[in-house]
Amino acid sequence: MALLLRIVIIILIIYIFYKGVRYLIDPKRKLDEAYENGNYYFYDDVKNVRKNFFITYKGALFEGEKYLGTTDNSFEVISIFVFVHDAMKLQGFTKEDFLYLEKEVLMNYPNATINWKNPIEQLMKD
Repeated sequence: MALLLRIVIIILIIYIFYKGVRYLIDPKRKLDEAYENGNYYFYDDVKNVRKNFFITYKGALFEGEKYLGTTDNSFEVISIFVFVHDAMKLQGFTKEDFLYLEKEVLMNYPNATINWKNPIEQLMKD
């Protein structure tokens, strides 16, 4: 009986340790933390085209929709639509901030054309 109790306790400790490590390295948690602190963080599953990516920058949360298409000799992400979740958080942003975000996205998707949704689209056209 005592041996069984020890085994159960050891398994429970291993399970708690495993869950703790998984929590600490979870990219979604890191995105939420960066959003709360107003830091930059790029959260994306590059291998899954169907999943949107998220960027937090200066307290604003952006979401990017990826669209697959053909390049000269392969299928790649060729079009990305980026929008902000709360337009009120854009106060104080400049065109240079959005050019920086474009550069960061293009590092992962060099063949993509980035399109911004309103109200950012108006700023980028000028």
